[in-house]
Amino acid sequence: MSSVVSDRLPTFPWDKLEPYKKTAAAHPGGIVDLSVGTPVDPVPELIRKALIDAADSPGYPTVWGTPALRDAITGWLGRRLGARDVTHRHVLPIVGSKELVAWLPTQLGLGPGDRVAYPRLAYPTYEVGARLARAGYEVYDDPTELDPEGLKLLWLNSPSNPTGRVLSQAELTRIVAWAREHGVLLFSDECYLELGWEADPVSVLHPDVNGGSYDGIVAVHSLSKRSNLAGYRAAFLAGDPAVLAPLLEIRKHGGMMTPAPTQAAVVAALSDDTHVHEQRERYLARREVLRAALVGHGFRIEHSEASLYLWATRDESCWATVAHLADLGILVAPGDFYGTAGEKFVRVALTATDERVGAAVARL
Repeated sequence: MSSVVSDRLPTFPWDKLEPYKKTAAAHPGGIVDLSVGTPVDPVPELIRKALIDAADSPGYPTVWGTPALRDAITGWLGRRLGARDVTHRHVLPIVGSKELVAWLPTQLGLGPGDRVAYPRLAYPTYEVGARLARAGYEVYDDPTELDPEGLKLLWLNSPSNPTGRVLSQAELTRIVAWAREHGVLLFSDECYLELGWEADPVSVLHPDVNGGSYDGIVAVHSLSKRSNLAGYRAAFLAGDPAVLAPLLEIRKHGGMMTPAPTQAAVVAALSDDTHVHEQRERYLARREVLRAALVGHGFRIEHSEASLYLWATRDESCWATVAHLADLGILVAPGDFYGTAGEKFVRVALTATDERVGAAVARL
């Protein structure tokens, strides 16, 4: 029976990269893995201490999280994003953002005849979520040009994975207004929002974007990148209580609970801005040297004004580029993982140690 569900899914893209990973790993100086984008820097001490202090948690955690967790989320939303009048009803912890993206259409009750839309170049799990729900799916360049008939879920992603493109406040305002006019639920994936380099990303939760109302909009945020907590599975939703309340009920029944020690760690992480600044500086330094080395090697960088990636091309098949870099011991992600529009690009992650980034720069 399981094949009935798995048959709905595309081939897992990262499996296609294995031969190139072996080639890169055979380099005399070892592999420099700039493909997946998994954090490599230490979890900040104050977060680890909070996790340890909460380790004696024998009881079940709650899906909605502790009041302290909800206070930390609402406080961060106001302090960092400029969101106003955010209450506990406006937030919902989730077990990492990927599970939410994959299962949201199902939890919203979407199915055949419904449509999900996401950017032409995008995180593959948006499509996976639609497939799991047996809903239709389509890509866009400008979402306001979509046919709103039957469109039940619109994904935004700013800053973008993989391109690093940032939607301006004016663009976000226009899209939010369009979605509301046509009764389309808007989810904005903002997991890279604190990693703007040449742009200052804005949230759909900002009153200048949403007019002071959260109706019909929800933002997705993660601590994986900004706090090095990918291993903790720590994320949350914020926005329309009318959307979050039924999701909370469904997730209660499904047992989608953030572990209690992780909840305590998130409270510590969201209450401290210093470690975020320090991590940003690490990524900025890596970005500058990698970008210069790639350009010097004949690459052109497009967008990449934010997020943890450089969107790079040599105007050839992305797989030819992947093979070329693998011969240098450098592993990157082929652009067609994110849509056919990326077939001549590669995504180069900034998530490697300073030593490994230095090795990549030397080889380039």
